[in-house]
Amino acid sequence: MTRTEHTDALPPAYRRVVRTLRPVMMRVTRRHWSGLENLPRTGGFLVCPNHVSYADFLALAHLMVDAGRPVYFLGKSGLFETPVIGRIITAADQIPVYRGTERAADAYRAAVAAVRAGKAVAMYPEGTLTRDPGIWPMKGKTGAARVALETRCPVLPVTMWGPEQIIAPYSGRLRLFPRKTMRIIVGAPVALDDLYDQPAAAVAAREATERIMAAITGQLEQIRGETAPPERYDTRASGQGEFGRPASKRRGLFNG
Repeated sequence: MTRTEHTDALPPAYRRVVRTLRPVMMRVTRRHWSGLENLPRTGGFLVCPNHVSYADFLALAHLMVDAGRPVYFLGKSGLFETPVIGRIITAADQIPVYRGTERAADAYRAAVAAVRAGKAVAMYPEGTLTRDPGIWPMKGKTGAARVALETRCPVLPVTMWGPEQIIAPYSGRLRLFPRKTMRIIVGAPVALDDLYDQPAAAVAAREATERIMAAITGQLEQIRGETAPPERYDTRASGQGEFGRPASKRRGLFNG
């Protein structure tokens, strides 16, 4: 399939969303994108972005659509249950994630199937919006790595900086103007070949996750011109819950 064919093959609901939101993104953002040549022209693959804002999926979707490889996201199941948005994203073939339930494995199977069907699938390896005080990537979870090792597909680290200016982490305040610049780097595929046949699957998945997170973090250092903390933030070690709004002692940082 060519890049145009990838876009033409989108579900009608996805195409309607693109027609509605792309002009908005063109109006309210500036774009500083690099590394688009790393996106495969054909075949399924994973993009693994950092998670800095509730708005960052829009910035990533914009890049991927314009690059001719529209992306399919994994999203919290609650979104799929909302009256209007739920119907739209379901019809657009996005993938629900049922956290902490007996259906939790459904998202893994759906992501594997989507990659094998030739789609670009976005999986946030942090699993949730970052809680790092400096908005650096946190310690990753192994979901994306397990899909990558199962499918042996390319895994592209994607680093975004700019969406957090539209909506700060864990904030509900929208700041559209003045226009914000979406700085995004699409990295070269992370080398995972040596992990494919390892007998200890859990060890391989953890090592793959570390490589993915290291690539994302290195690219963010490049964008920001700063050095990341020596250790990635770990929600468990910090006493925070894995999901949801951080504890009240840190809300002031994220309210924006």
